Amino acid sequence: MYALPTIPPLGGTPLLFLLAQAGVLLLAAVLLGRLAMRFNFPAIVGELLAGVLLGPSLLGHAAPAAYQWLFPQTGAQFHLLDAVGQIGVVLLVAITGASLDLGLIRRRRGMAVRVSLPGFLIPLGLGVTVGLLLPGSFLVDNADRPAFALFIGVAMSVSAIPVIAKTLMDLRLLHRNIGQLILMAGTVDDLLGWLGLSVVTAVATTGLRAGGLAYPVVALVGVVLGAIVLGRPLVRRVMRVAARQEGSGTVVAATAVLVLLCAAATQALHLEAIFGALIAGILVSSAGPEIVARLAPLRLLVTAVLAPLFFATAGLRMDLSRLADPMVLGVALLLLLIAVVGKFSGAFVGASISGLNRWEAIALGAGMNARGVVEVVVAMVGVQLGILSTTMYTTIVLIAIVTSLMSPPILRFSMSRLGVTADEELRLRSYGEPAPVEVPAIPPA
Repeated sequence: MYALPTIPPLGGTPLLFLLAQAGVLLLAAVLLGRLAMRFNFPAIVGELLAGVLLGPSLLGHAAPAAYQWLFPQTGAQFHLLDAVGQIGVVLLVAITGASLDLGLIRRRRGMAVRVSLPGFLIPLGLGVTVGLLLPGSFLVDNADRPAFALFIGVAMSVSAIPVIAKTLMDLRLLHRNIGQLILMAGTVDDLLGWLGLSVVTAVATTGLRAGGLAYPVVALVGVVLGAIVLGRPLVRRVMRVAARQEGSGTVVAATAVLVLLCAAATQALHLEAIFGALIAGILVSSAGPEIVARLAPLRLLVTAVLAPLFFATAGLRMDLSRLADPMVLGVALLLLLIAVVGKFSGAFVGASISGLNRWEAIALGAGMNARGVVEVVVAMVGVQLGILSTTMYTTIVLIAIVTSLMSPPILRFSMSRLGVTADEELRLRSYGEPAPVEVPAIPPA
């Protein structure tokens, strides 16, 4: 009888380094994340900064021996840490999908589309243009230029629902009319961004040639139709059976299994694992709010442990010393300008079409400009696909940090210029929130 070779379990030095790396990164991420929140910034800023401080940007220059000891530059060792982070980001995207209020989008889909599409398409077009014109030194060797340009366009056009929602909650704007509109527009942009990322992934693997672009489109349509026709009734039945069990354990386990299998399926189709995770999260949300409520233990584990570890790992790949090169710094500033101007100009176009005033347009642009978690995930995918160099990866993650920092103060200032309407006051009372301090409203231009 043929005997299969015995593979020894992970242990010894590789396990030691994995545990030490995860422990140090998580400690730094939690501490710096809490520090960022004390200054009214999203926790992701501190979590990314943890990786930056422990990575080549600071520790690698200040104490190279300590950096090399803690993070030995071997692919196998780094991939162990990456694997842990990938599980975290897949579950994080699924939790985000389960939190999307698709019913709100369906009820007000006209305004959501009018506001969100310009904010997605304008930075997309600007990003693609810049990606086609950048010098070849910014591309990875043998990288496909059209795939690179498409990727830059998608990276410039995304928004981040987790950061947007947290910012709106922290500023007590979630139940204001403009807060609801920001959330809807951001949700549409988020969905378009994941779809665009799946297309870029397929183009990067199959090539932009005759018939090459047809595959991702057909595969995307097939996945979405399969999720609606087959996935939704199946997931609802599975979740209701799981919900009959006492406690949340069975629901959490069933959700985790669903998310991992859906992520594996879309990865097998070259559409990127996080797209499958997003679809899985949306399917779980269709089972009802009582099911989503029972995911609280999974949400806590992901947001408190796995997500901070992933963001710290993402920050570890940044090398801010690359920005010392004037050309690199110039490109970084150009892309940041495109990202910000693209979102705000798109918001103004959408606001004017929808009859909103200038302060509402500024608030809309500020909310949709926050890229946070989604931008970081997109950047990590670019590295995995071999599209992004360390220089471009650092630039894109830097844009995620800067735009997330910009959003709260601009949003707070612009919303202070908007009076509270009667229906907003009623909604705020129903949620037990105090009305904002009134500031004399400035007439629309």
